[in-house]
Amino acid sequence: MPLILTEEQAMLQDAADGFLNEHAPIAHLRQLRDSRDADGVSRDLWRAFGEMGFAGVVIPEANGGSDLGAVEAGVIAESLGRTLTPSPFMGSSVLAASVLKAAGSDAQKAWLPGIAAGEAILSLAVDEGPKHAPSKISTRAERSGNGFKLDGAKGFVLDGHVADALIIAAQTDDGLTLFLLDPQTSGVGVERTVMVDAHNAARVTLTDVVVDADAVIGAVGEGQGPLDAALVLGRACAAASLVGAGDQAFKVTLEYLRTRKQFGRLIGEFQALQHRAAHLFTELELARAATRPALALAIPAACSASGRPASMA
Repeated sequence: MPLILTEEQAMLQDAADGFLNEHAPIAHLRQLRDSRDADGVSRDLWRAFGEMGFAGVVIPEANGGSDLGAVEAGVIAESLGRTLTPSPFMGSSVLAASVLKAAGSDAQKAWLPGIAAGEAILSLAVDEGPKHAPSKISTRAERSGNGFKLDGAKGFVLDGHVADALIIAAQTDDGLTLFLLDPQTSGVGVERTVMVDAHNAARVTLTDVVVDADAVIGAVGEGQGPLDAALVLGRACAAASLVGAGDQAFKVTLEYLRTRKQFGRLIGEFQALQHRAAHLFTELELARAATRPALALAIPAACSASGRPASMA
């Protein structure tokens, strides 16, 4: 399996790096953080992301995307990691778009062009405890009239406080089911959570939330497959983002080693620091070598085996 980027993927990486370095350097995150911006994310930047074609990499062309694939999604995630850019890319373009592409109805897929254009933000609400545990979902959806009534709470919902729609994972008598929900629906509570890294999540509470049957994504009791597939891709992209952050930290460190002088010598000439830099370089290459196969196997992600490379990454 290729461990290096193709020429087209390398061009995409250069384009993403150039765009983010110009429009969303680390100063962008600091400005949003220090000004206590109410959203913590820039809608203008998200629209520009869509105009560049970055927001629709896993969305089919028929739905307004470019359908480039999972590796390309990882390339963009890695670039976002280099600048620590707060962006709805993971929640909308990766997780939500994957669910809708796999199981959404035609009406539900109408959200995909908006995501691809950077006009819409969707969030996938899965976890309920302090750790990522999608197998421990207790939110319930009971049949009510011609639809369902939802009760429960979700935490760490990526960009949930600015989401135009929510995808809720809930248990029914028939099994795990996914619902597409308007956050303005009566009984829905959304509270922003500012994370320790100044990125965004939200806590979503559901109290007697009534939805029609057409809110179900796919079929009742058949949400596990689309959810698992989206999470496999999300984990691989999260790994790619961390590789990008580590790679940028390494580049900054190397530049410091080449310019900082101590005792009349560049500190990069000291063997102990050379050894540490060489060790970090190999660790980054191993992480990258684990991440790219995970991305290549993430789509299609219907088979359970595709989750193992993502876990390793």
